[in-house]
Amino acid sequence: MTNHDEDPTTYAGHGIPGVAGQENQVTLRSPAELADALPYLLGYRPDDSIVLVALHDRERGGRFGGRARLGIPAQREDWAAAARQLAHGLVAGSECRGARPESMVAYLVQDPTSGETGRDVMERLRPLAQLLRTTCGSLDVAVVEALCIADGRFWSYCCPSPGCCPGDGTPMGLPGTSVLAAAATYAGIQVRGSLRELRARLLPWETAAALEQETALDAAGAALVPRILDGGSRDEVEAETLEAARRLLGRLSAAGTVTDTASADARDDELIEHEEAARVILGLQDRTTRDRAAAWMEGDEAAPALRLWRALARRCVGSYREHAAAPLTLAGWVAWSSGDELEAREALAMAMGADPDYLFARLLHQACNEGLDPETIRNCLRGERDRRENDRPDAAPPRPATGTGTGTPQQHGVTVPAGVALQPGAPAPARGLARTPSCPSTTGPRPERTARRRHRTTRAADAGGHPGRRTAKPGDGRRRRPADPAPAAEGNRRPAAAPRRDARADRTRERGSAVPHEPGAEE
Repeated sequence: MTNHDEDPTTYAGHGIPGVAGQENQVTLRSPAELADALPYLLGYRPDDSIVLVALHDRERGGRFGGRARLGIPAQREDWAAAARQLAHGLVAGSECRGARPESMVAYLVQDPTSGETGRDVMERLRPLAQLLRTTCGSLDVAVVEALCIADGRFWSYCCPSPGCCPGDGTPMGLPGTSVLAAAATYAGIQVRGSLRELRARLLPWETAAALEQETALDAAGAALVPRILDGGSRDEVEAETLEAARRLLGRLSAAGTVTDTASADARDDELIEHEEAARVILGLQDRTTRDRAAAWMEGDEAAPALRLWRALARRCVGSYREHAAAPLTLAGWVAWSSGDELEAREALAMAMGADPDYLFARLLHQACNEGLDPETIRNCLRGERDRRENDRPDAAPPRPATGTGTGTPQQHGVTVPAGVALQPGAPAPARGLARTPSCPSTTGPRPERTARRRHRTTRAADAGGHPGRRTAKPGDGRRRRPADPAPAAEGNRRPAAAPRRDARADRTRERGSAVPHEPGAEE
Protein backbone atom coordinates (compact mmCIF):
# COMPACT_ATOMS: atom_id res chain seq x y z
CA MET A 1 0.00 0.00 0.00
CA THR A 2 1.29 3.46 -0.86
CA ASN A 3 1.93 5.65 2.14
CA HIS A 4 -0.12 8.84 1.80
CA ASP A 5 2.98 10.93 2.53
CA GLU A 6 4.65 9.32 -0.47
CA ASP A 7 1.66 9.69 -2.79
CA PRO A 8 2.92 10.27 -6.32
CA THR A 9 0.29 12.99 -6.92
CA THR A 10 2.06 16.08 -8.24
CA TYR A 11 1.23 19.66 -7.35
CA ALA A 12 3.27 21.20 -10.15
CA GLY A 13 4.03 24.61 -11.52
CA HIS A 14 3.05 26.67 -8.51
CA GLY A 15 4.62 30.11 -8.49
CA ILE A 16 6.06 31.73 -5.40
CA PRO A 17 4.22 34.91 -4.40
CA GLY A 18 5.98 38.09 -3.52
CA VAL A 19 8.07 39.16 -6.51
CA ALA A 20 6.27 41.33 -9.04
CA GLY A 21 6.74 40.17 -12.60
CA GLN A 22 8.82 37.16 -11.60
CA GLU A 23 7.76 33.53 -11.95
CA ASN A 24 9.59 30.92 -9.92
CA GLN A 25 8.21 27.49 -10.73
CA VAL A 26 8.52 24.63 -8.28
CA THR A 27 6.83 21.26 -8.05
CA LEU A 28 5.27 19.98 -4.82
CA ARG A 29 4.80 16.22 -4.91
CA SER A 30 3.48 15.27 -1.47
CA PRO A 31 1.48 16.45 1.53
CA ALA A 32 4.79 16.92 3.37
CA GLU A 33 5.93 19.48 0.81
CA LEU A 34 2.53 21.17 0.91
CA ALA A 35 2.81 21.46 4.70
CA ASP A 36 6.32 22.93 4.47
CA ALA A 37 5.17 25.35 1.77
CA LEU A 38 2.44 27.07 3.80
CA PRO A 39 4.55 29.97 5.19
CA TYR A 40 5.87 30.69 1.70
CA LEU A 41 2.39 30.67 0.20
CA LEU A 42 1.20 33.26 2.72
CA GLY A 43 4.40 35.21 3.33
CA TYR A 44 4.21 34.61 7.09
CA ARG A 45 3.79 31.77 9.57
CA PRO A 46 0.11 31.40 10.48
CA ASP A 47 -1.09 30.38 13.91
CA ASP A 48 -4.57 29.43 15.12
CA SER A 49 -5.73 29.57 11.50
CA ILE A 50 -7.95 28.08 8.83
CA VAL A 51 -6.30 28.54 5.43
CA LEU A 52 -7.70 27.75 2.00
CA VAL A 53 -5.51 27.85 -1.11
CA ALA A 54 -7.09 27.80 -4.57
CA LEU A 55 -5.66 25.59 -7.33
CA HIS A 56 -5.99 26.24 -11.07
CA ASP A 57 -4.97 24.65 -14.39
CA ARG A 58 -4.51 21.17 -12.97
CA GLU A 59 -4.37 19.61 -16.45
CA ARG A 60 -1.33 21.78 -17.30
CA GLY A 61 0.54 21.02 -14.09
CA GLY A 62 -1.42 23.33 -11.82
CA ARG A 63 -0.75 26.61 -10.12
CA PHE A 64 -1.74 28.27 -6.88
CA GLY A 65 -4.36 30.99 -6.95
CA GLY A 66 -5.84 33.05 -4.15
CA ARG A 67 -5.28 32.34 -0.48
CA ALA A 68 -7.74 33.05 2.32
CA ARG A 69 -7.23 32.88 6.06
CA LEU A 70 -9.58 33.03 9.03
CA GLY A 71 -8.95 32.55 12.72
CA ILE A 72 -10.31 29.28 14.13
CA PRO A 73 -13.45 30.17 16.12
CA ALA A 74 -13.22 29.25 19.78
CA GLN A 75 -16.82 27.95 19.82
CA ARG A 76 -17.53 24.83 17.82
CA GLU A 77 -21.01 26.06 16.87
CA ASP A 78 -19.32 28.85 14.87
CA TRP A 79 -17.28 26.47 12.71
CA ALA A 80 -19.93 25.96 10.02
CA ALA A 81 -20.35 29.71 9.52
CA ALA A 82 -16.58 30.18 9.37
CA ALA A 83 -16.24 27.45 6.74
CA ARG A 84 -18.99 29.02 4.63
CA GLN A 85 -17.52 32.50 4.97
CA LEU A 86 -14.03 31.41 3.98
CA ALA A 87 -15.02 29.13 1.09
CA HIS A 88 -17.58 31.49 -0.43
CA GLY A 89 -15.22 34.45 -0.04
CA LEU A 90 -12.31 32.74 -1.79
CA VAL A 91 -14.45 31.38 -4.63
CA ALA A 92 -16.16 34.74 -5.16
CA GLY A 93 -12.85 36.60 -5.06
CA SER A 94 -11.32 34.21 -7.57
CA GLU A 95 -14.31 34.59 -9.88
CA CYS A 96 -13.96 38.38 -9.72
CA ARG A 97 -10.42 37.91 -11.03
CA GLY A 98 -11.71 35.75 -13.86
CA ALA A 99 -10.55 32.32 -12.68
CA ARG A 100 -12.82 30.07 -10.64
CA PRO A 101 -10.82 27.57 -8.54
CA GLU A 102 -10.77 24.01 -9.83
CA SER A 103 -9.83 22.58 -6.43
CA MET A 104 -8.43 23.64 -3.08
CA VAL A 105 -5.96 22.71 -0.38
CA ALA A 106 -7.10 23.26 3.21
CA TYR A 107 -4.90 23.80 6.26
CA LEU A 108 -5.78 23.85 9.97
CA VAL A 109 -2.99 25.27 12.14
CA GLN A 110 -3.22 25.37 15.93
CA ASP A 111 -0.88 24.78 18.86
CA PRO A 112 -1.93 22.31 21.57
CA THR A 113 -3.43 23.72 24.75
CA SER A 114 -2.27 22.64 28.18
CA GLY A 115 -2.47 18.86 28.45
CA GLU A 116 -3.13 18.35 24.74
CA THR A 117 -0.95 16.60 22.19
CA GLY A 118 -0.71 17.36 18.51
CA ARG A 119 -2.82 14.30 17.79
CA ASP A 120 -5.49 15.59 20.19
CA VAL A 121 -5.60 18.85 18.23
CA MET A 122 -5.93 16.95 14.97
CA GLU A 123 -8.85 14.86 16.25
CA ARG A 124 -10.55 17.88 17.84
CA LEU A 125 -10.41 19.80 14.55
CA ARG A 126 -11.47 16.86 12.38
CA PRO A 127 -15.14 18.03 12.24
CA LEU A 128 -13.94 21.45 11.06
CA ALA A 129 -11.90 19.83 8.29
CA GLN A 130 -14.98 17.87 7.23
CA LEU A 131 -17.05 21.07 7.18
CA LEU A 132 -14.48 22.69 4.90
CA ARG A 133 -14.56 19.73 2.53
CA THR A 134 -18.36 19.57 2.34
CA THR A 135 -18.74 23.35 2.04
CA CYS A 136 -16.25 23.55 -0.81
CA GLY A 137 -17.88 20.51 -2.39
CA SER A 138 -21.25 22.28 -2.34
CA LEU A 139 -19.59 24.96 -4.48
CA ASP A 140 -18.32 22.30 -6.93
CA VAL A 141 -14.74 22.85 -5.78
CA ALA A 142 -13.08 19.71 -4.40
CA VAL A 143 -10.63 19.82 -1.49
CA VAL A 144 -7.82 17.62 -2.79
CA GLU A 145 -5.81 17.79 0.44
CA ALA A 146 -6.65 18.82 4.00
CA LEU A 147 -3.80 19.07 6.49
CA CYS A 148 -3.61 19.71 10.22
CA ILE A 149 -0.36 21.23 11.50
CA ALA A 150 0.19 21.12 15.25
CA ASP A 151 3.13 20.74 17.61
CA GLY A 152 5.70 20.54 14.83
CA ARG A 153 3.90 17.70 13.03
CA PHE A 154 1.26 17.36 10.34
CA TRP A 155 -1.61 14.97 9.63
CA SER A 156 -3.69 14.51 6.50
CA TYR A 157 -7.47 14.24 6.75
CA CYS A 158 -7.52 12.66 3.27
CA CYS A 159 -5.83 9.36 4.13
CA PRO A 160 -7.62 6.50 2.31
CA SER A 161 -7.30 4.12 5.28
CA PRO A 162 -6.61 4.33 9.04
CA GLY A 163 -3.10 2.88 8.72
CA CYS A 164 -2.09 5.06 5.82
CA CYS A 165 0.07 7.55 7.78
CA PRO A 166 1.70 7.53 11.24
CA GLY A 167 -0.83 7.97 14.02
CA ASP A 168 1.42 10.45 15.80
CA GLY A 169 1.79 12.51 12.65
CA THR A 170 4.75 13.23 10.40
CA PRO A 171 7.44 15.61 11.68
CA MET A 172 7.67 18.88 9.80
CA GLY A 173 10.92 19.53 7.98
CA LEU A 174 13.42 21.98 9.39
CA PRO A 175 12.46 25.55 8.45
CA GLY A 176 14.13 26.67 5.25
CA THR A 177 14.96 23.18 3.95
CA SER A 178 11.97 22.49 1.66
CA VAL A 179 12.08 22.79 -2.12
CA LEU A 180 9.87 25.87 -1.95
CA ALA A 181 12.09 27.43 0.71
CA ALA A 182 15.11 26.98 -1.53
CA ALA A 183 13.31 28.57 -4.47
CA ALA A 184 12.11 31.44 -2.28
CA THR A 185 15.62 32.06 -0.98
CA TYR A 186 16.95 32.09 -4.53
CA ALA A 187 14.28 34.63 -5.47
CA GLY A 188 15.17 36.83 -2.49
CA ILE A 189 11.83 36.27 -0.73
CA GLN A 190 11.79 36.20 3.07
CA VAL A 191 9.04 34.84 5.29
CA ARG A 192 7.83 37.19 7.99
CA GLY A 193 7.25 36.03 11.55
CA SER A 194 3.94 34.78 12.85
CA LEU A 195 0.71 36.76 12.91
CA ARG A 196 0.96 36.72 16.69
CA GLU A 197 4.24 38.62 16.48
CA LEU A 198 2.81 41.10 13.98
CA ARG A 199 -0.29 41.74 16.09
CA ALA A 200 1.85 42.28 19.18
CA ARG A 201 3.16 45.48 17.57
CA LEU A 202 -0.39 46.85 17.38
CA LEU A 203 -2.07 45.56 20.54
CA PRO A 204 -2.68 47.84 23.55
CA TRP A 205 -0.19 47.81 26.38
CA GLU A 206 -0.82 45.44 29.27
CA THR A 207 2.00 46.75 31.43
CA ALA A 208 2.16 49.00 34.46
CA ALA A 209 2.48 51.99 32.11
CA ALA A 210 -1.03 51.32 30.77
CA LEU A 211 -2.62 52.82 33.89
CA GLU A 212 -0.58 56.01 33.50
CA GLN A 213 -1.57 56.22 29.85
CA GLU A 214 -5.25 55.77 30.69
CA THR A 215 -5.01 58.54 33.27
CA ALA A 216 -3.48 60.80 30.62
CA LEU A 217 -6.32 59.94 28.24
CA ASP A 218 -8.86 60.84 30.93
CA ALA A 219 -7.18 64.21 31.48
CA ALA A 220 -6.92 64.94 27.76
CA GLY A 221 -10.58 64.06 27.30
CA ALA A 222 -11.59 66.47 30.05
CA ALA A 223 -9.72 69.25 28.26
CA LEU A 224 -10.61 68.43 24.64
CA VAL A 225 -14.24 67.27 24.77
CA PRO A 226 -15.74 70.68 25.62
CA ARG A 227 -13.67 72.32 22.88
CA ILE A 228 -14.67 69.75 20.27
CA LEU A 229 -18.34 70.08 21.20
CA ASP A 230 -17.96 73.83 20.71
CA GLY A 231 -18.08 74.17 16.93
CA GLY A 232 -15.97 77.32 17.03
CA SER A 233 -13.05 75.48 18.65
CA ARG A 234 -13.12 72.36 16.47
CA ASP A 235 -10.74 73.78 13.87
CA GLU A 236 -8.31 74.80 16.60
CA VAL A 237 -8.31 71.28 18.04
CA GLU A 238 -7.70 69.87 14.56
CA ALA A 239 -4.73 72.17 13.98
CA GLU A 240 -3.27 71.42 17.41
CA THR A 241 -3.66 67.65 16.88
CA LEU A 242 -1.90 67.73 13.52
CA GLU A 243 0.88 69.94 14.86
CA ALA A 244 1.42 67.58 17.81
CA ALA A 245 1.47 64.61 15.43
CA ARG A 246 4.00 66.38 13.20
CA ARG A 247 6.29 66.95 16.17
CA LEU A 248 6.13 63.26 17.05
CA LEU A 249 6.71 62.36 13.42
CA GLY A 250 9.85 64.47 13.33
CA ARG A 251 11.08 63.01 16.60
CA LEU A 252 10.69 59.43 15.38
CA SER A 253 12.28 60.27 12.05
CA ALA A 254 15.31 61.84 13.73
CA ALA A 255 15.74 58.75 15.94
CA GLY A 256 16.33 56.50 12.94
CA THR A 257 15.38 52.83 12.70
CA VAL A 258 16.22 49.70 14.68
CA THR A 259 16.35 46.29 13.02
CA ASP A 260 14.83 44.22 15.83
CA THR A 261 11.09 44.92 15.92
CA ALA A 262 10.66 44.54 19.68
CA SER A 263 13.57 46.88 20.39
CA ALA A 264 12.32 49.33 17.76
CA ASP A 265 8.84 49.50 19.28
CA ALA A 266 10.23 49.89 22.80
CA ARG A 267 12.47 52.74 21.65
CA ASP A 268 9.55 54.48 19.89
CA ASP A 269 7.42 54.13 23.03
CA GLU A 270 10.11 55.88 25.06
CA LEU A 271 10.12 58.83 22.64
CA ILE A 272 6.43 59.63 23.18
CA GLU A 273 5.05 61.04 26.43
CA HIS A 274 1.71 59.83 27.76
CA GLU A 275 0.14 63.29 27.47
CA GLU A 276 1.34 63.72 23.88
CA ALA A 277 -0.09 60.36 22.84
CA ALA A 278 -3.40 61.07 24.57
CA ARG A 279 -3.93 64.40 22.81
CA VAL A 280 -3.23 62.95 19.37
CA ILE A 281 -5.33 59.80 19.93
CA LEU A 282 -8.35 61.83 20.97
CA GLY A 283 -7.84 64.38 18.21
CA LEU A 284 -7.75 61.61 15.57
CA GLN A 285 -11.31 60.60 16.49
CA ASP A 286 -12.37 63.54 14.30
CA ARG A 287 -12.61 62.11 10.78
CA THR A 288 -11.34 65.27 9.02
CA THR A 289 -8.26 65.34 11.23
CA ARG A 290 -7.72 61.64 10.52
CA ASP A 291 -8.05 62.18 6.76
CA ARG A 292 -5.44 64.94 6.82
CA ALA A 293 -3.07 62.74 8.82
CA ALA A 294 -3.55 59.98 6.23
CA ALA A 295 -1.67 62.16 3.71
CA TRP A 296 1.62 61.19 5.45
CA MET A 297 1.71 58.08 3.29
CA GLU A 298 4.76 58.15 1.01
CA GLY A 299 8.33 59.26 0.62
CA ASP A 300 10.32 60.08 3.74
CA GLU A 301 7.11 60.51 5.76
CA ALA A 302 5.76 56.98 5.34
CA ALA A 303 8.12 54.98 7.59
CA PRO A 304 8.00 57.31 10.64
CA ALA A 305 4.23 57.76 10.15
CA LEU A 306 3.71 53.99 10.28
CA ARG A 307 5.80 53.83 13.46
CA LEU A 308 3.75 56.66 14.97
CA TRP A 309 0.39 55.03 14.21
CA ARG A 310 1.61 51.70 15.63
CA ALA A 311 2.78 53.44 18.80
CA LEU A 312 -0.54 55.28 19.23
CA ALA A 313 -2.50 52.06 18.69
CA ARG A 314 -0.51 50.50 21.54
CA ARG A 315 -1.53 53.46 23.76
CA CYS A 316 -5.29 52.85 23.35
CA VAL A 317 -5.46 51.04 26.67
CA GLY A 318 -8.15 50.05 29.13
CA SER A 319 -11.50 51.69 28.42
CA TYR A 320 -10.05 53.45 25.37
CA ARG A 321 -9.49 50.33 23.27
CA GLU A 322 -12.19 51.29 20.77
CA HIS A 323 -10.28 54.49 20.03
CA ALA A 324 -7.57 52.34 18.43
CA ALA A 325 -9.69 52.12 15.26
CA ALA A 326 -8.30 55.45 14.01
CA PRO A 327 -4.54 54.80 14.46
CA LEU A 328 -4.93 51.17 13.36
CA THR A 329 -6.66 52.29 10.16
CA LEU A 330 -3.93 54.85 9.51
CA ALA A 331 -1.28 52.17 10.12
CA GLY A 332 -3.05 49.84 7.70
CA TRP A 333 -3.35 52.57 5.09
CA VAL A 334 0.32 53.59 5.26
CA ALA A 335 1.41 49.94 5.17
CA TRP A 336 -0.74 49.31 2.09
CA SER A 337 0.47 52.51 0.42
CA SER A 338 4.06 51.39 1.11
CA GLY A 339 3.51 47.96 -0.45
CA ASP A 340 3.18 45.87 2.75
CA GLU A 341 -0.20 44.22 2.20
CA LEU A 342 0.29 41.73 5.02
CA GLU A 343 0.53 44.34 7.78
CA ALA A 344 -2.11 46.42 6.01
CA ARG A 345 -4.68 43.62 6.14
CA GLU A 346 -3.89 42.75 9.72
CA ALA A 347 -4.02 46.36 10.97
CA LEU A 348 -7.27 47.05 9.11
CA ALA A 349 -8.81 43.81 10.43
CA MET A 350 -7.81 44.83 13.96
CA ALA A 351 -9.37 48.27 13.38
CA MET A 352 -12.64 46.56 12.46
CA GLY A 353 -12.28 44.41 15.55
CA ALA A 354 -11.94 47.54 17.68
CA ASP A 355 -14.94 49.18 15.99
CA PRO A 356 -16.94 47.07 13.49
CA ASP A 357 -18.71 50.23 12.26
CA TYR A 358 -15.49 52.03 11.26
CA LEU A 359 -16.24 52.53 7.57
CA PHE A 360 -12.84 53.87 6.49
CA ALA A 361 -11.17 50.66 7.72
CA ARG A 362 -13.77 48.48 6.03
CA LEU A 363 -13.43 50.20 2.65
CA LEU A 364 -9.64 50.06 2.75
CA HIS A 365 -9.68 46.40 3.84
CA GLN A 366 -11.98 45.39 1.00
CA ALA A 367 -10.02 47.40 -1.57
CA CYS A 368 -6.76 45.84 -0.38
CA ASN A 369 -8.25 42.34 -0.52
CA GLU A 370 -9.52 42.94 -4.04
CA GLY A 371 -6.01 43.77 -5.20
CA LEU A 372 -6.83 47.36 -6.15
CA ASP A 373 -4.11 49.95 -6.65
CA PRO A 374 -3.90 52.43 -3.74
CA GLU A 375 -2.80 55.18 -6.14
CA THR A 376 -6.33 56.54 -6.54
CA ILE A 377 -6.59 57.13 -2.80
CA ARG A 378 -3.10 58.64 -2.78
CA ASN A 379 -4.15 61.02 -5.57
CA CYS A 380 -7.24 61.90 -3.58
CA LEU A 381 -5.23 62.78 -0.49
CA ARG A 382 -2.64 64.68 -2.54
CA GLY A 383 -5.44 66.70 -4.15
CA GLU A 384 -6.89 67.64 -0.77
CA ARG A 385 -3.47 68.68 0.47
CA ASP A 386 -2.82 70.76 -2.65
CA ARG A 387 -6.20 72.50 -2.36
CA ARG A 388 -5.51 73.44 1.24
CA GLU A 389 -2.10 74.79 0.26
CA ASN A 390 -3.61 76.77 -2.62
CA ASP A 391 -6.06 78.41 -0.23
CA ARG A 392 -3.15 80.01 1.63
CA PRO A 393 -2.10 83.51 0.46
CA ASP A 394 1.54 82.44 0.01
CA ALA A 395 0.67 79.13 -1.68
CA ALA A 396 3.01 77.71 -4.31
CA PRO A 397 1.74 75.83 -7.39
CA PRO A 398 0.69 72.26 -6.52
CA ARG A 399 3.22 69.59 -7.31
CA PRO A 400 2.17 67.00 -9.90
CA ALA A 401 1.15 63.58 -8.62
CA THR A 402 2.75 60.83 -10.65
CA GLY A 403 3.36 57.18 -9.99
CA THR A 404 2.19 55.17 -7.06
CA GLY A 405 4.86 56.11 -4.58
CA THR A 406 6.06 52.52 -4.44
CA GLY A 407 7.69 52.15 -7.84
CA THR A 408 4.67 50.51 -9.45
CA PRO A 409 2.64 52.00 -12.29
CA GLN A 410 -0.90 53.19 -11.77
CA GLN A 411 -3.16 50.42 -13.05
CA HIS A 412 -6.70 51.08 -11.98
CA GLY A 413 -8.65 53.08 -9.46
CA VAL A 414 -10.45 52.10 -6.32
CA THR A 415 -14.04 51.10 -6.97
CA VAL A 416 -16.70 51.26 -4.32
CA PRO A 417 -17.43 47.80 -2.89
CA ALA A 418 -20.89 46.41 -3.52
CA GLY A 419 -23.34 47.13 -0.75
CA VAL A 420 -21.61 50.26 0.54
CA ALA A 421 -23.91 53.26 0.43
CA LEU A 422 -22.33 56.46 -0.83
CA GLN A 423 -25.35 58.65 -0.09
CA PRO A 424 -26.27 59.70 -3.65
CA GLY A 425 -27.35 63.31 -3.83
CA ALA A 426 -25.91 64.24 -0.45
CA PRO A 427 -23.97 67.51 -0.41
CA ALA A 428 -20.20 67.20 -0.29
CA PRO A 429 -18.66 67.89 3.11
CA ALA A 430 -16.88 71.17 3.47
CA ARG A 431 -13.58 69.49 4.23
CA GLY A 432 -12.07 66.03 4.30
CA LEU A 433 -11.39 63.05 2.11
CA ALA A 434 -14.98 62.64 0.94
CA ARG A 435 -14.90 66.06 -0.68
CA THR A 436 -13.09 64.85 -3.81
CA PRO A 437 -15.65 63.50 -6.31
CA SER A 438 -13.30 60.78 -7.61
CA CYS A 439 -12.72 59.34 -4.16
CA PRO A 440 -14.93 56.72 -2.55
CA SER A 441 -16.78 58.22 0.37
CA THR A 442 -15.24 56.99 3.59
CA THR A 443 -16.90 59.47 5.86
CA GLY A 444 -20.30 60.96 6.47
CA PRO A 445 -21.32 64.52 7.13
CA ARG A 446 -20.04 66.14 10.26
CA PRO A 447 -22.16 65.65 13.39
CA GLU A 448 -23.52 69.18 13.45
CA ARG A 449 -25.09 68.62 10.01
CA THR A 450 -26.83 65.35 10.61
CA ALA A 451 -27.73 62.89 13.32
CA ARG A 452 -24.79 60.99 14.68
CA ARG A 453 -24.21 57.38 13.76
CA ARG A 454 -24.27 56.41 17.41
CA HIS A 455 -25.44 58.52 20.31
CA ARG A 456 -22.48 59.22 22.58
CA THR A 457 -22.65 61.05 25.87
CA THR A 458 -20.05 62.14 28.35
CA ARG A 459 -20.25 62.14 32.07
CA ALA A 460 -20.37 65.60 33.54
CA ALA A 461 -17.40 66.42 35.70
CA ASP A 462 -19.62 67.72 38.47
CA ALA A 463 -21.37 64.35 38.55
CA GLY A 464 -18.19 62.64 39.60
CA GLY A 465 -17.48 61.01 36.25
CA HIS A 466 -14.68 61.39 33.74
CA PRO A 467 -15.57 63.88 31.00
CA GLY A 468 -13.55 61.85 28.53
CA ARG A 469 -15.56 58.66 28.86
CA ARG A 470 -18.92 57.62 27.47
CA THR A 471 -21.73 56.62 29.74
CA ALA A 472 -22.39 52.91 29.53
CA LYS A 473 -25.62 52.04 27.76
CA PRO A 474 -27.88 49.05 28.39
CA GLY A 475 -26.63 46.15 26.38
CA ASP A 476 -23.07 47.47 26.11
CA GLY A 477 -21.79 44.25 27.59
CA ARG A 478 -23.30 42.16 24.84
CA ARG A 479 -21.16 40.68 22.17
CA ARG A 480 -21.07 42.86 19.06
CA ARG A 481 -22.39 41.42 15.84
CA PRO A 482 -20.16 41.24 12.79
CA ALA A 483 -20.15 44.35 10.70
CA ASP A 484 -23.06 44.65 8.28
CA PRO A 485 -22.29 44.53 4.56
CA ALA A 486 -23.79 48.00 4.05
CA PRO A 487 -22.57 50.22 6.90
CA ALA A 488 -24.00 53.58 7.77
CA ALA A 489 -21.95 56.66 7.07
CA GLU A 490 -19.14 57.15 9.52
CA GLY A 491 -19.50 60.28 11.60
CA ASN A 492 -17.02 62.00 13.83
CA ARG A 493 -16.16 60.08 16.95
CA ARG A 494 -16.16 62.15 20.03
CA PRO A 495 -12.95 61.70 21.94
CA ALA A 496 -14.66 59.63 24.60
CA ALA A 497 -13.75 56.16 25.74
CA ALA A 498 -15.75 52.99 25.82
CA PRO A 499 -16.75 51.68 29.26
CA ARG A 500 -14.55 48.95 30.63
CA ARG A 501 -15.43 45.57 29.15
CA ASP A 502 -12.58 43.18 29.75
CA ALA A 503 -14.33 40.21 28.18
CA ARG A 504 -15.08 42.24 25.06
CA ALA A 505 -11.49 43.40 24.90
CA ASP A 506 -10.35 39.79 24.95
CA ARG A 507 -12.72 38.99 22.08
CA THR A 508 -11.41 41.98 20.17
CA ARG A 509 -7.88 40.63 20.41
CA GLU A 510 -9.04 37.19 19.36
CA ARG A 511 -10.82 38.44 16.27
CA GLY A 512 -8.12 40.88 15.29
CA SER A 513 -7.36 38.83 12.22
CA ALA A 514 -10.58 36.86 12.04
CA VAL A 515 -11.53 38.59 8.81
CA PRO A 516 -10.96 36.57 5.65
CA HIS A 517 -8.36 37.91 3.31
CA GLU A 518 -6.12 36.74 0.51
CA PRO A 519 -2.48 37.29 1.51
CA GLY A 520 -1.30 36.00 -1.86
CA ALA A 521 -2.62 37.70 -4.95
CA GLU A 522 -4.26 35.56 -7.57
CA GLU A 523 -1.70 34.72 -10.21
